[in-house]
Amino acid sequence: MADETKKIDAKWAWQPYKPSDGAPWGLKRAGHLHRRATFGASMAELRQTVKDGPAKSLERLLKGGDGLADFDKRMTPLAETIAKTNNANLLRSWWLSRMLYSPHPLEEKLTLFWHNHFATSNAKVQSARLMLTQYALLRKHALGNFADLLKAMSYDPAMLVWLDGKGSTKGNPNENYAREVMELFSLGVGHYSETDIRQAARAFTGWGVAGGKATFAKAKHDEGEKTVLGQKGKFKPDDIVRICLEQPSCPSFIAGKLFRFIVSDTIEPTKELLAPLAEQFKKDKYDFGALVKTVLSSNLFFSDDAYRSKVKSPADFAVGIAKGLEGRIGTTALAAAMEQLGQSLFNPPSVKGWDGGTAWLNGQTLLYRQNLALAFCSTEDARFGTRTDPAALARRHKKATDAEQVEFFLELFLQGDVPDESRRRLTDYQQKSKTKKVPVYWTEQDAADQRVRSLCHLVLTLPEFQLD
Repeated sequence: MADETKKIDAKWAWQPYKPSDGAPWGLKRAGHLHRRATFGASMAELRQTVKDGPAKSLERLLKGGDGLADFDKRMTPLAETIAKTNNANLLRSWWLSRMLYSPHPLEEKLTLFWHNHFATSNAKVQSARLMLTQYALLRKHALGNFADLLKAMSYDPAMLVWLDGKGSTKGNPNENYAREVMELFSLGVGHYSETDIRQAARAFTGWGVAGGKATFAKAKHDEGEKTVLGQKGKFKPDDIVRICLEQPSCPSFIAGKLFRFIVSDTIEPTKELLAPLAEQFKKDKYDFGALVKTVLSSNLFFSDDAYRSKVKSPADFAVGIAKGLEGRIGTTALAAAMEQLGQSLFNPPSVKGWDGGTAWLNGQTLLYRQNLALAFCSTEDARFGTRTDPAALARRHKKATDAEQVEFFLELFLQGDVPDESRRRLTDYQQKSKTKKVPVYWTEQDAADQRVRSLCHLVLTLPEFQLD
């Protein structure tokens, strides 16, 4: 992982990356782009990205692929069924299906970013319909305008339940949302006072939820004058959002969160490093899509400093394997497995969301990761069966020899970038496994297929695969 103490030139960092002898374009950087901007890639997608080059590939990811409208149309009836039955388990698996099969994976990846930013848990909301409504709002603005998203979130029914806005009235304002809209959603700690929170809370009074929609009762709203962050007026929710967006800390705060999500867990996002991003964000009136494009096309993003400087989230780990193995799988079991890994979609652990980084890894979650990888590679696991069979995948790609198979899975999941010692150990394993006893009823092909499955599992348990 990157040296977190290294000083990085901010001007160089955010200039567009151009392939060079020192930083060539190839499979390594193509894989890096897919891991960060999506949830991984198939071999065909990796090869197409290498062929297209960084600029064309990024434009494709930002635009999304063909067929998104048809995909959404197919997913909508299931979403309505989930809403009607209030099925929390199907709710999680529905989103995983979108992550796996959407023609616009960057949109889904950034929807997950916003889900963690505006962390709202169905454990309290207790409504699949309200969580789906919030998901739709986050996806609509995933690559859109942050100011519009922040404004809309003030009236989101799930958020009104989650942070007790629906019970906030004149004379008895609830401070939860007012606090988090400053601390977690726009400004960060240290850029507001307790008085600002109390005054802002009055502006959010009068809102409730009925019939799955936000409602407003004028009689319950405090129409008096408030003083928030140095400004005075008879403020309403949109006014508080506007005032927050006008604060100097806001663009840098959001840029910093995007930095940690896309660029690195270990590089320190100093004020100086974030300054060019914050300046652009403010100048572009909070155009988040433009900010994402700047980051994903930058020198720093494609640098060795950023490479493998993040720990894979459970979503990146699980969905990445399924995409690589080209399996059309059901996602209910996958959602349950991800919960074991520490990430239950629509159920972040607190209003702060998931901590991420090294918090994803401990002795138990590492074991669960190995077990999930084994399930993907085994044709005998009832959860996935033969739908993610590495042996069948290797045959489709015409990888017949031991050496070809080792290189194939290393390229698919790690773009071939592993120490020579790891490659030697995998090759040695292939040779030694040929001498192991197998069931008498196995054919030679059965034995060969099992060796490929075991090989793939070993690749997925390498330390490098835990990193993005």
